[in-house]
Amino acid sequence: MTIDTLVLIWFGLIAILWVGYFILDGFDQGVGVLLPFLGKDELRRRVMINTIGPVWDGNEVWLLVAGGATFAAFPLWYATMFSGYYLALFLILLALILRGVAFEYRGKRDDARWRKRWDAAIFVGSVIPATLFGVAFGNVVGGSPISPIETTLPGEANSLNYTGTFFDLLNPFSLTLGVMTLLVFTTHGAIFLALKTKGEMREAARKAALRVGVVAALVAVVALLWAQLYSGRVVVTLPMVLLAAVAFLGALAATWRGRDGWAFILTSLTIALAVFSLFVGLWPNVMVSSIDAAYNLTVYNASSQEYTLTVMTWVAVIMTPIVLIYQGWTYWVFRKRISTSMIPPEPQTGRADDRFAGASQG
Repeated sequence: MTIDTLVLIWFGLIAILWVGYFILDGFDQGVGVLLPFLGKDELRRRVMINTIGPVWDGNEVWLLVAGGATFAAFPLWYATMFSGYYLALFLILLALILRGVAFEYRGKRDDARWRKRWDAAIFVGSVIPATLFGVAFGNVVGGSPISPIETTLPGEANSLNYTGTFFDLLNPFSLTLGVMTLLVFTTHGAIFLALKTKGEMREAARKAALRVGVVAALVAVVALLWAQLYSGRVVVTLPMVLLAAVAFLGALAATWRGRDGWAFILTSLTIALAVFSLFVGLWPNVMVSSIDAAYNLTVYNASSQEYTLTVMTWVAVIMTPIVLIYQGWTYWVFRKRISTSMIPPEPQTGRADDRFAGASQG
C-alpha cells in the first residue's frame, strides 16, 4: 500500500475509534450526569451505577486506543494537540480517574455521607469530560493558534506548535460544541438507562431523555451547522448533519413510544454521523491553524513513515476483531434489564457497591 492509502486508512480508523468511544463511554458519562437528578435515593442510585458497572472500564479502552493510534500514526498531530490542549486534557484525565475511583470506593463504607461524596465525584467526573471533549474537537475543527517555532540548531527545520493559552480554547464555537456533547451524552445516557432498567427507574429515564433531548437537538443543530463554516466538504458533511438530526429526532420519537432499543441505536447513529461529519470536513487536515492555512497540520506532514503505518495496519487487522468479540461478549452477558427489586436492601461493606448484582440475571 502507498503512503497516501495508509494515511487515509489511519485517519479513518482514528475517526472510528472516536465514534466508538463517544457512543460507549458517552452513555457512561450521561448516566453519571443524571445520577443526582434521577437517583432520588440510595437504591435508585445503585441501580443506575449497576447499569454501567460491568462495562464502563472497557468502554474507556477506546479512548486509550484512539490516543495510542494518534501517537503512532500521526506523531506531530499528537504532540501538538496534547501540548496545546494540555490543561484541558489533564482535567479530562483527572475527571475520568476520579469517576473510576468513585465507582470502586462508594460502597466500601456503609456511610451515607461517604457515598454522597463519591456520588458527587461521579457527577463531576462525568460532566467535565462530556463537556471538554466537545471543546477540544471544536478547536481542532475550528482552528487553533498554530505557527512555526524557530530553532537555533543548525540543520533542523522549524516545527509547528500550538502558541495559544488555555483560554484561547474557550471560544464561542468550541463552547457550543462542548454544550452539545454534554447534552447529547446526557440524552444518550438516559436512553441507555431506559434500555437497561425496569419499572419506575425506566419511566424516569424516559422522561429525562425527552426533556434533555429537546434542548440537545436545538443545540446540536446550531453547533453542527456552525461547523459547516469550517468544513472543506460541505457537499458531503451537510447531508450527514441533516441525517444526524433526523436520527436524533427519531430517537426521541422511539423513546416516547417506549422503543428503547431503537432509541439507543438512533442516538448511537446520531453520534456516529456527527463525528464522521467533523472528520470528513477536516480532511486532509488534522489540526487547522487559525493564524495561517500554511501552518495547518495535515495527514501528510504529521504522519509516521510508511513502514510504521504498514506494521500498524497488520496489527490492527489481527487484534481488532479479537477486541470487538470480547467486548461484544461482555455486553451479551450483562444484557438483561435490572430494577430496584434486584438490588439487596443494604450494600455489603467492602464490595464495590454490589454493582454487578442482577445485571446478568433474567
